Amino acid sequence: MSQNRIDVDSVDSKHKGLAGSLERLLRRFKTTMHIFMVLPLYFLACLIVGIAATPGAMMWRWAFLNSRGWSVPLKVMWLSACGAGAYILYGMSLILVVPLFNRILHTRLKAWRGAYYSLGAIPWYIHNGSTYIVRYTFLEFITPTPFNILFFKMMGMKIGRGTVINSSHISDPSLIEIGDKVTIGGSATLVGHYGQGGYLVLAPVKIGDRATIGLKATIMGGVQIGAGAKIMPHSVVLPKTIIPENETWGGVPARRIDADGEKSNLTEDLTRGA
Repeated sequence: MSQNRIDVDSVDSKHKGLAGSLERLLRRFKTTMHIFMVLPLYFLACLIVGIAATPGAMMWRWAFLNSRGWSVPLKVMWLSACGAGAYILYGMSLILVVPLFNRILHTRLKAWRGAYYSLGAIPWYIHNGSTYIVRYTFLEFITPTPFNILFFKMMGMKIGRGTVINSSHISDPSLIEIGDKVTIGGSATLVGHYGQGGYLVLAPVKIGDRATIGLKATIMGGVQIGAGAKIMPHSVVLPKTIIPENETWGGVPARRIDADGEKSNLTEDLTRGA
């Protein structure tokens, strides 16, 4: 326990050269360096959004130039419709541009455990930051459709055939594996990371074939859900939980709510809407 604390608070680095110097600065001057590290991410976000918005901006400019001399009501209606179309074009471009940058910058995530203020956490910031650009500006409009499946696949998520993802509340897509014919309920949250004792832990999530994740349920890092299992609505499955095949789990924190065909009190409570 004390050793973990020493590791987290240490201002030293296992890296050598420039990388080691940068990490030592990051750990010694956390707040100041955090600001300086975030600024390039904002620049990257502006670049991504700018590239994705270019086709839509060109479309709107064409519409504006070709509506000169029109009556005001007709011109306003035309430009408004083209503006809406430009936004859709922006969103469809965005779901292609973000995965492209994700590939160029090599930010697909792997299992990892370390301090928040370390070089190893930077790919996590970039991967999730770029994912959130899509999530908060367009993803809701293509959920659930084949387009949100396409986006998550291009971001590194493994998704089986016949799976429906009716949620945009997903972080760390490259750490998530979903089997065939899985149903992810509305506004369910899937995250491949968690914080523990001052550490950032990146832990893959695996959901087996035909599993069902209920409305607004939360699945955290390191969770494994067996084939045919069901997670009840609003439940929270804590990190590293392993749920066997065909079991039903629910509650906060989630636990098994049926065994040998007999329902527990928790099942009855959920049935009553408690």
